[in-house]
Amino acid sequence: MHERTRTLNRNLRRLASQGGSALIIALVFLLAMTLIGVTAMQGTTQQESMAGNARQRNLAFQASETALRDGESRVTPPALPPAFDNSTPGLRQPLTPNTDLGTFWMNYDWTQSQAYGGTPGEVFAQPRVVIEELPPVSRPPGPGESVRFGALPQDQFFRVTARGLGGTADAVVILQTSYKR
Repeated sequence: MHERTRTLNRNLRRLASQGGSALIIALVFLLAMTLIGVTAMQGTTQQESMAGNARQRNLAFQASETALRDGESRVTPPALPPAFDNSTPGLRQPLTPNTDLGTFWMNYDWTQSQAYGGTPGEVFAQPRVVIEELPPVSRPPGPGESVRFGALPQDQFFRVTARGLGGTADAVVILQTSYKR
């Protein structure tokens, strides 16, 4: 029985010495798994942020395109072109920017524009549009045309610029088109 007690004590001592190393190994594995989990969550959060930004830009683009098409419809025949005497917000004689066009339109006072009449959903503010009447352009006679039968018609051009916002004021898209009437 004495031998049995010694064997039991020896086994208990061996288990006690192994218990400390097992605890250290378990803690190292737990730390590694925690680091992997935190890294995965950071990646997921970044992807969610990028997807949200892409959605905001898409909303801004759609709002801006809607306002741009509305502006074009205001000068499309058979509609009579409105008076471009700078008295109506958004209907202007050509603006002469003395700087880069992108910078000009980003800093433009959009309160001097027309708000789009529709209601695009989920946007921070209604999209706005500016229509500029550009000077008429006379065409030279083309192949098969003759000046004998009278003056050639002048082409009338308009520059339509629209600004749309996404769900936040930080998501801005400005679109511009030249329209020939």
